[in-house]
Amino acid sequence: MAPRMRGARLYSVHAARLHCRPRYNSPRSLRTPATRLFLRTFASDASKDSKSEGAKAAHKIESETDSAVGAAGSPNEPHSQRPHSSATPSTPSTKSDFDWEDKPNFHIEKFTELPYTNFGVNQHMIIDREFKEVLRQLLWRFRAPIRYAFAYGSGVFPQSKGDTATEAEIKAVHPKAPVAVQKAQDGSPKMIDFIFGVSYTQHWHSLNLMQHRDHYSMLGSLGSGAVSYVQDKWGAGVYFNPYVTVDGILIKYGVVNIDTLCRDLSEWDTLYLAGRLHKPVKILRDDPRVRLANQINLLSALRTALLLLPPTFTERELYATIAGISYLGDPRMAFPTENPKKVANIVNHNMLNFRRLYAPLVESLPNVDYDDPACSKPNWIENTDAVLRIQQDMDPVKRGNMVRRLPKAFRSKLYFEYQKKFQIPQLDFNKMMEENKDEDAVSFKRQQGGGFEQRIAQDEPEALRKNIRGVIKKTINWPSTTQSVKGVITSGFSRSFRYLGEKMAKYRESSKPEKDDEKSS
Repeated sequence: MAPRMRGARLYSVHAARLHCRPRYNSPRSLRTPATRLFLRTFASDASKDSKSEGAKAAHKIESETDSAVGAAGSPNEPHSQRPHSSATPSTPSTKSDFDWEDKPNFHIEKFTELPYTNFGVNQHMIIDREFKEVLRQLLWRFRAPIRYAFAYGSGVFPQSKGDTATEAEIKAVHPKAPVAVQKAQDGSPKMIDFIFGVSYTQHWHSLNLMQHRDHYSMLGSLGSGAVSYVQDKWGAGVYFNPYVTVDGILIKYGVVNIDTLCRDLSEWDTLYLAGRLHKPVKILRDDPRVRLANQINLLSALRTALLLLPPTFTERELYATIAGISYLGDPRMAFPTENPKKVANIVNHNMLNFRRLYAPLVESLPNVDYDDPACSKPNWIENTDAVLRIQQDMDPVKRGNMVRRLPKAFRSKLYFEYQKKFQIPQLDFNKMMEENKDEDAVSFKRQQGGGFEQRIAQDEPEALRKNIRGVIKKTINWPSTTQSVKGVITSGFSRSFRYLGEKMAKYRESSKPEKDDEKSS
């Protein structure tokens, strides 16, 4: 009996290190000694190979991520998303460089397969190097393979200037916080939020449950099948484990399937993760497919904001409009659980990062331009003292094209609203939608708005804003509500009440009278 138990223990240790082939972890395959011996030997060899290959792949991804960060900080940064800016005389840009949105290839596997050199490098924010390395090392504490990862929120990008925290206050949040974390959080220690993109949801949770069972609520005792079912079938497809301490740092991490992430980024079916990525985040492990989908997401956010804004506006108004998209329809904003000044705080304390994220996209679009002499100065992108003016072309044809280029799921909802408003007969509307589907299928004329889109763009500005905001609310409300309810199950009651208490405390703090030195335009 003793050899049997020892063999089972050895197998379980090796299985926890596997990055693939979860079917070999089946209890049924351990019934006979011969099978057990074969599997134990196989697992021992495979674990070494898969661990080595997985580590190499992760290091390669992190290296390519760092290369993108370097490109994002180049002097040519504001023009990095103009295809011709990366072309050389020997490799001239082609029409397809400019038409990548017409036919995005979501089957790419390499960064070299992206539409052009430096594509999407604007997504990479530049933060303190030591802080970045601390965040990246946290990813290596998970044996389950993480394909794409980013850190976000006020724990990474401060939204206010806090007082110097005492050692006891820091330890109350981070039991053993490295100096880089304390410095980056500027005297206001906060939990650090992550999103992990994974290839196979159940497999990932199976491995993570073996390594980090304490990260999960009671739901984890039902196994990876139950965990992955709740993740994928309820809410927006994200499973959060909050208030987890790793390497002395308090973190919250959400797990999402890569397919779910890319679909939300490109189609806006829930806007749950797409909305988070409208704001600056720190990408720690990049993925070419996600970078492509997120560039579509960022352009969609910019176009939506332009449809909501007047002919001239400031960049602060632009960023506030974009950052506010994900909070429209969020049930937390209707209760005393979220700072009502949150959007203003995010923008005011992250102007440089917003500019890095969106200035290259503003420069790449034909119907919007910076209309400010400050842009003629060298390194203007780093001068956050200047709040730049922006002007957009209100030509109905160009604005109709913007409507046509909105994400598929979101665009369909907007069309339905205007079908009712314009009283278009159902048969005629269905015929028009079928024609749109045909254009989407062959990707020809997909981005060209027709008469219907131009009518939408020419609607009264206030009516257009009302309808677009209404569609945003409908898109966000149900997934966000069910995700919040799901959080009670996935996080457990104690963690959920702790989270709720902290949110209410932030709300009360934000409701206090502003200090004289907190004035902002």
